Amino acid sequence: MDLTVPEYAYMFGFLQADGHLQRGAGQKGKLTVELNARDVDVLKEFQKLTPFYSSITTRDRSTNFSEAHTSVTWSLCSLEARTKLSALGLPYGRKSRTIAPPRLAFSSRDYLRGVIDADGSVGYTGKGFPFISLTTASTAMASYICGYAKEVTGAERIPKRNSRDGIYNVLYTMEVAQRLAAELYYPGCLSLERKRAAASSLTTWVRPAGMRSAYTKRRWTDHEDRILLKINSPTAAAVALGRTVQSCNLRLWPLRSGQVPRPGSE
Repeated sequence: MDLTVPEYAYMFGFLQADGHLQRGAGQKGKLTVELNARDVDVLKEFQKLTPFYSSITTRDRSTNFSEAHTSVTWSLCSLEARTKLSALGLPYGRKSRTIAPPRLAFSSRDYLRGVIDADGSVGYTGKGFPFISLTTASTAMASYICGYAKEVTGAERIPKRNSRDGIYNVLYTMEVAQRLAAELYYPGCLSLERKRAAASSLTTWVRPAGMRSAYTKRRWTDHEDRILLKINSPTAAAVALGRTVQSCNLRLWPLRSGQVPRPGSE
């Protein structure tokens, strides 16, 4: 499970947000993901990506919202697979407050898309404005999407838990939501079909005449890239460049890995 590969990064983000890793007697245990039957295609993709036996089952049950709800569950029991996932940062048992982005190299936008597909929303507000949001109990995850979105769009958010249930609700709207959705849901990416369609629909929105202009993103220059690579430390570079540590961290990995062109010499 190489997290620099887009499909695996997406899959891991999705599992962190919506997967359940359970221990059993001895070395027994299993990973499960239960979704609405309409989203079965993404579980089939996970099954293809996993080089161990796994199964997808269907069940009908009553819920608080529907008397006839059909769900699908992907189950994976391999000890080797579970050990790998746990080492990457998918905890056993309750995990909503403890999950965090991987500590090793990973494809950022694909990972974050997986998290949003599982625990976020994409679409239009009641007033008809584009939006993309993430609901999470994890401080690390809330901070990560805020840092990533600032790097991509220039819009800054300070994550705060709500007073009712202690959950973070990170929300982006209008052009910021359009730019973020376009970055995350690129053509051909692995994702939930309904959310990919919703993200695509955001491109048709146009700001009404007379409405105040949106924030303009601060783009990275070649000069800043050279300083970042020379210092080679997000914390130290943040001070030198007047940027956030998260912004420097998100920029440094693509530069190192060749995902974005390195700056020429001065």
